[in-house]
Amino acid sequence: MKKHTREPNALQLHTPMVHQEAPDAAVGYTPANATEERIEAHSVHGHDVAVPQNTSSLGSDGEDTPAPRTPSRGLAANISTTRLKQRIWLRALLTANRFRVIRTIDVAVCCFPERPYKAALTAAQRAMRGMVKAELLRRYRTDRFQTVYGLTQRGVDWLDEVGHDASSSVRRVSDMTNPEHRLWAQFWVLACEARELKSMTEQELLQELNKNVKPDQPVIQGLLAVTTTHGKRASAIQLRPDAVALEQDGTTWLEVDRSKRGSDREASLAALVSSMGRVLRDGSTLRRVVVFCKTERIQKRAIAVLRDLAEANNAEMLISGRRHFREIEPGTYEVWNALESKLQDGRTRLVDTLVGHVIIQLLPIWLPKVRIDASNTHSLAGWFGENYLPYRRPKSLGPWRVPVSPLAAPQEITEWDVDHSAGA
Repeated sequence: MKKHTREPNALQLHTPMVHQEAPDAAVGYTPANATEERIEAHSVHGHDVAVPQNTSSLGSDGEDTPAPRTPSRGLAANISTTRLKQRIWLRALLTANRFRVIRTIDVAVCCFPERPYKAALTAAQRAMRGMVKAELLRRYRTDRFQTVYGLTQRGVDWLDEVGHDASSSVRRVSDMTNPEHRLWAQFWVLACEARELKSMTEQELLQELNKNVKPDQPVIQGLLAVTTTHGKRASAIQLRPDAVALEQDGTTWLEVDRSKRGSDREASLAALVSSMGRVLRDGSTLRRVVVFCKTERIQKRAIAVLRDLAEANNAEMLISGRRHFREIEPGTYEVWNALESKLQDGRTRLVDTLVGHVIIQLLPIWLPKVRIDASNTHSLAGWFGENYLPYRRPKSLGPWRVPVSPLAAPQEITEWDVDHSAGA
């Protein structure tokens, strides 16, 4: 039976051809010339037409052939996979002990912020499966069908062996029905820390404010004191954020809106953004207010509050204590105030000064719903590669700093960057 092959057999290179003429030595015949394309002339209606012959499918060994690229192993090229796994587990368990309840996306943020979201989610899911199998974490399902994890006693013992104090949280997590607000606030805190910003949740902030309070002194309940107005009635209230981030120029204040604001909460938001540039209880200056909204309806209502303030104040002359709100892009506002500036002759004048920003954007509720297989129908947008986390940064503040891997020491990160650049 005749054997058909897709590529020529190596033994046929030394087999003499029946119809091939002997090569002339003066032509400089070499075995490489045997694979070159040859043209034969065929007569069609009295005209000679050049028809190329089929050439060998084997590529030439010339210098133009690109060398095969070696896939990058990432941090595993400089750190052993065993040590890398231990570092991932350590950061994940410390995060679970810090917040008492976590999701897979929290591990993706705190361990793999430098990766694309799909790769970060894949690595986080692998790590969570390993810790659940080792009984360091326990999986729960909330009433809103969210998968959350709590720290077990075996996880506490694992942390104790490496020198970290912890306490189990499975009993508390099992009683949680809908910790969505809490989960998104801590997700924002981790996103800020991935950008190398110091950040705290509401509970951590209150502990920081009251750490030096004596037993006979009242407990500090808020970070900012404001006065809200309902009709003709004015009331003084204490405001505290869902989370804060401390940046070089001041404090960024986070509000997580899972539901539409009522009249009281809308008045609180108006009083908050009107306090832009004020000194807070901890001595820092309020520079940004970030409002994360769960739905577009909630986002439109929050934007309406800012537009009402702009309509009521922008037509008036900018004086001390009055703010102007200028929309520079959809959902982003600049807040201007008139600040006093002393002249050389002792007099003072008011100078229009940009004192902060208000950013209103949607919560990335689609990210936890992403599936890494072909059945995924949710967007992958909204990760660190874009200007979205921890908030949509205005152009006047400059671009975000690119996240680096928290799993490697600075020397290991530098070595990985060099290897990654060489392989690119």
